[in-house]
Amino acid sequence: MKQNLHSPGHESYEISPRFRKTMEDRIQRLEGDAVEDEQIVAKLDHPDHRQRHLRLVAVQRAEALRMRLFLDKAGTRLPRPLIAI
Repeated sequence: MKQNLHSPGHESYEISPRFRKTMEDRIQRLEGDAVEDEQIVAKLDHPDHRQRHLRLVAVQRAEALRMRLFLDKAGTRLPRPLIAI
C-alpha cells in the first residue's frame, strides 16, 4: 500500500484492484451477516444472549463502515503494463 502525497492535508492511499475487490467482498459479507444475525435476535430467549448478539451486529456494521471509509479514501492503482515501455 502506497501513501499518496499529492493532496496535502488529505490522507489517501493507492491500493491494488485485487485488494479493493477483497475489501468489497468482506464488506458485503459483514453486512449480510449483520442482517442475518439481527433476524436471529428475535428467536433468542435469554436477554443477555440477545444483548451480546446485538453487540455482534453493531461490531459487524461498524467494521463494514470503517472499511467503506477506507475505500472511499483509497485510489485504485492502475495495473502494471505487461510489456516494458
